[in-house]
Amino acid sequence: MVALLAAAGAHEWARLCGLANPVAWLYAAAAAIAYGALLASGEPAMRLAFVAAALFWMLVVPIWLARGVDRAQRLALGVAGFVVLIPAAVALARLQPARVLQVLVLVWVADTAAYFIGRAWGRRKLAPAISPSKTWEGAWGGIAGAVAYAIIGGTFLTGVRAWPVYAVVALLLGAISIVGDLFESAAKRQAGVKDSGSLLPGHGGILDRVDSATAVLPVAALLLSLLNP
Repeated sequence: MVALLAAAGAHEWARLCGLANPVAWLYAAAAAIAYGALLASGEPAMRLAFVAAALFWMLVVPIWLARGVDRAQRLALGVAGFVVLIPAAVALARLQPARVLQVLVLVWVADTAAYFIGRAWGRRKLAPAISPSKTWEGAWGGIAGAVAYAIIGGTFLTGVRAWPVYAVVALLLGAISIVGDLFESAAKRQAGVKDSGSLLPGHGGILDRVDSATAVLPVAALLLSLLNP
């Protein structure tokens, strides 16, 4: 199931990179194979992939977004697609279902809080060249929502003493979820499309639904492995 999701997302990413449909299917097959190979390679290799993904989302992507994503960079985007999709797919397969749900709910809470707070109080544009509707107020509201969710959930799960750790982790993951959303928006903008695909009628493509999750899942998996070695 995860391999199919990775392949579907890879096909959409390849199309955003301007690859013809037959080549896009080859790209999708290569992504599925890379996912299977990494999953079978053992914990050290998977943890290294999570470290690479964390560095990508925390350092490379913010600099890339600041400099701009354009069509001249489609080769680089094609390579980046494997970093976007494969570690996230491995994290989805390797994390316990309860952990996956906790991480995904954090992403959903952050997105929902950012949307409503941005609509109500948003004034300053976050990245007008990439996503004109997003605001700094919405971004901070989304991060605050993620932190509140983590504090409440962490307190119920492990007690009051653990909430500072959950708050710090949620702060980081909430910020990374915004970076993931903006990067996929930038990839779509350079391709001149509104949605990454049409696989989900009325909702766009696979990437439109997992843009933030692709960034958050591998970082969450890395943090969980460090906190619970």
